[in-house]
Amino acid sequence: QVHLEESGGGSVQTGGSLRLSCAISGYTYGPYCLAWFRQVPGEERAGVASLENDGSTNFADFVKGRFTLTKDPKNILYLQMDRLTPEDTGTYYCAADLTCPKWLRLQRAGYNYWGQGTQVTVSS
Repeated sequence: QVHLEESGGGSVQTGGSLRLSCAISGYTYGPYCLAWFRQVPGEERAGVASLENDGSTNFADFVKGRFTLTKDPKNILYLQMDRLTPEDTGTYYCAADLTCPKWLRLQRAGYNYWGQGTQVTVSS
C-alpha cells in the first residue's frame, strides 16, 4: 500500500521560506513520478512541481525561480519554497504514480496516490 505523508507547512510572512517534506513508502519499485499540488477552497487542485525518475523536474509558471524540488535516498520528497507571497497560500498535497506521461506531469489526473495535505499560509 503506497503511503504519502506531508509535513512542514506553517505560517510565514511575504518573502519568507518554507520547506515541505513528503515521506514516501509502500512502493516495491519506483515511484516514477512525484509531484506537489496545491489547492485553495473553491478552486481546482493545481500542479506546482513534478519530479520524474530520471531526475527531471517540471514547474508551474507561477513558481518558477522560487521553488525547488529534490528527493533524498530515504525516499523523502522536498519542496523548498522561497520568496513566498499570499498567492501561495493553500493546502499542499504530495502525489505519486508509477507512470509519468509528459502531458500529465502537473495534472491531477496523472496521479493515483495522494497524501493528506499540509497547510501553508502566507500573510502580507
